[in-house]
Amino acid sequence: MAQQSRVYKSFLNAKANLIFYFINLLISFFSRKIFLDTLSADFIGLTSTLNGFLSFLNLAELGISTAIGYVLYKPIFEENHKKINEIISVFGYLYRIIGFIILGVGIILSLFFPLIFEKSNYSFPIIYFTFYSFLTSSLLGYFVNYKQTLLGADQKNYVVTTYFQTTNIICYILQTILVFYTQNPYLWITINLSTSIIYCIILNWRIRKVYPWLQTDIKLGKNVFKQYPEVTKYTKQLFIHRIASFVQYQATPTLLYAFDSLKIVAYYGNYTIITDKLSILINNFLGGTYAGVGNLIAENDKEKIIKVFWELYAIRFFVSGICIFSIYHLINPFIILWLGKEYLLSSLIITLILINFFISQTRGATDQFLYGFGLFSDIWAPFVEICISLIISIILGNIIGIPGVLMGNIISMIIIVGIWKPYFLFHKGFKISVLIYWKSVFVYILCLTISFVIGNISLSYLHISPTHNYATWILYGGITVCLYTSIYATLLYIFTQGMRDLIKRGYKLIRK
Repeated sequence: MAQQSRVYKSFLNAKANLIFYFINLLISFFSRKIFLDTLSADFIGLTSTLNGFLSFLNLAELGISTAIGYVLYKPIFEENHKKINEIISVFGYLYRIIGFIILGVGIILSLFFPLIFEKSNYSFPIIYFTFYSFLTSSLLGYFVNYKQTLLGADQKNYVVTTYFQTTNIICYILQTILVFYTQNPYLWITINLSTSIIYCIILNWRIRKVYPWLQTDIKLGKNVFKQYPEVTKYTKQLFIHRIASFVQYQATPTLLYAFDSLKIVAYYGNYTIITDKLSILINNFLGGTYAGVGNLIAENDKEKIIKVFWELYAIRFFVSGICIFSIYHLINPFIILWLGKEYLLSSLIITLILINFFISQTRGATDQFLYGFGLFSDIWAPFVEICISLIISIILGNIIGIPGVLMGNIISMIIIVGIWKPYFLFHKGFKISVLIYWKSVFVYILCLTISFVIGNISLSYLHISPTHNYATWILYGGITVCLYTSIYATLLYIFTQGMRDLIKRGYKLIRK
């Protein structure tokens, strides 16, 4: 029954994420055009810059929400309401401290706006009003909305997604209509702040309905904080992982600029904006299973845990394989139609971008179970990954340019993400030989390679020009995806147990 509940909740999370992903993609596409025309690109640039400041300030969150989510898995499974109340109270206490820190740093940062925005076309009243409105919306999460972490840990993140994204959609629609007629930036910002407050009120009302027994107290959280030393331990470990990831993510564009030009950074960005959107789509589809993994591990059925790992690994490998084959054949024709031939990058660079994308996506199953087991103690790993990446990128970047920079990141990921992380999971989490992992992964990679070869040969007989217009590109894309999916799915089903178990589970879910 618990297993069925996990699958059903994961399905609801995925469905909510996917539905709102496409709705938001459509609405934001049209609204952004209107915002640019009515408020100007300078104003949109200003809001993006201010949001960037807040993103940096939010690093002060330290990874506490993830640590609390892990600590909640067991009491949720045991339905221990007293312990859940204590943990959420501790979370509220810690988040209040962080909220005040972010508020203080935000105020100090704003004192330097006359220097930062010295050449801005906008007056300082609108800059300060925008910043403090955004800051207020952000602080609501720390002072009021912290209870939503319980919904995430309980696999009910679809509740958060539904209310949050519905509020976002209403916000976009109101902003689009009112700004179109008034061209008033103050009104745009006021709507943004107002909908954040409304979302806060509705979400907390819903949490009280779902968990009528939930009683949190900041003073209680302060008093019992020392009873949960694991929260501090995991937070310190996760913070190091977060900082390292942030540094590595920011390093690639900087190195590309150092070894080439701002123009090539823009060209590279045209490709990665597409892969980033696909990454968000995949994470929206599969991200809802994170809490389910934590709940499964709390159940402590080793055979079931390993079985689910291979199912999640299969779907990650399957979806990622389809994505890289499709992108490889469709991205250059799309760039030609969208921007022009002069914006194309070489096949080698595209291949390296796709290898990076593939590793980033297939690591998801391993990461899920590392988080589920609370295995964050390898704090040396992200630093080693950064060092390997920077050293190799600088050396190869000097020799071969852009491909060398991308190779540095890929090699570091293969060593840490591809080799170390699976070993860490199988040794400390599953407590079985990692050779089992490598034998299975070899089969998956072989299926992927054979599918690529068969797919490429098959497409060579397809006489359709995807660069003629968008209609032929869509037709070519549809055939490419369907052709490769059928080949790849067949091979994975024949040769991997994880894929067979996944399809059986999906069939049972559809029947129910």
